[in-house]
Amino acid sequence: MGESKLLKMIVILLVILMLFTTGCAGKPDGSIEISLRDMQTVDNEKQPTNPNTLRVAFSSITSPKETMIYYSDLLKYIEKNSGLTIKVIQRKTYKEVNDLIEAGEVDLAFICTYAYILGTEKFGLQPFLVPQINGKTTYQSYIIVPKDSTVSTFEELKDKRFAFTDPLSNTGYIYPRYLIKQENQTTDTFFKKSIFTYSHDNSTKAVYDKIVDGAAVDSLVYDYLIEQKPEFGDKIRIINISEEFGMPPIVVSSGVNSETRKKIKDIFLNMHESAEGEAILQHLKIERFREQEDANYDSVRKIAEEVLNEE
Repeated sequence: MGESKLLKMIVILLVILMLFTTGCAGKPDGSIEISLRDMQTVDNEKQPTNPNTLRVAFSSITSPKETMIYYSDLLKYIEKNSGLTIKVIQRKTYKEVNDLIEAGEVDLAFICTYAYILGTEKFGLQPFLVPQINGKTTYQSYIIVPKDSTVSTFEELKDKRFAFTDPLSNTGYIYPRYLIKQENQTTDTFFKKSIFTYSHDNSTKAVYDKIVDGAAVDSLVYDYLIEQKPEFGDKIRIINISEEFGMPPIVVSSGVNSETRKKIKDIFLNMHESAEGEAILQHLKIERFREQEDANYDSVRKIAEEVLNEE
């Protein structure tokens, strides 16, 4: 390979890397951001529990930088009203966060829908809270393609390049796998190539930049991105919308004592009634938080069972 050709390839790879790590959402004036440098590394050895510290974990539904932009003010609000010091933890995959919950290494976690279902089955994870958005505690999966693509149905993505989010993502993996099964195909036989991006904003950017021909994304993240970056909507088209699924929940570890559990729950449930809390919720596009209803996840359980039966 010639030197100029090699240099060109390196530049292209650097551009792709930048696209996958650059955030796009803004913050309201006067807000306080929790730095990524403040995130705590959790060792494999179980750490001693500090009763004055609330360890909060995030599954990266959006990329790490985007997640902190979205949630930093919410965490500061919880810290202020609970009297607890918050330590923030992030992991690349949804499974890693579930493992931390099971091990008692985190107290509170923002996780995805299917990760919650696995937690209920594997280690008795209990329902806690969900956000209410547009009057609903449910959301959907979108299958998206470039606007100028000739693809108009999921079936037409056969032999194309596709972006999944995470192996435990309902909207970003389980649902598109379900669609593939309806075609009597597997991921390997249906797509020319598939990748994992590990966040819904990264999958959206991959379609926007035509790194892939299609992707499956969380409707809430996608709608938020389109609002913040209208040019995404000018270059991307939705070709398939799933049924309604139970919203990604906030969960607590079984190791959290009942007093702290009640304190945290009350703060979330009542924050829409204060001016400060309402302003934070408006920035997050959340109306309020509600108690989680496990029955809302039965539709995900059903399609996940169908998908996993093929393995």
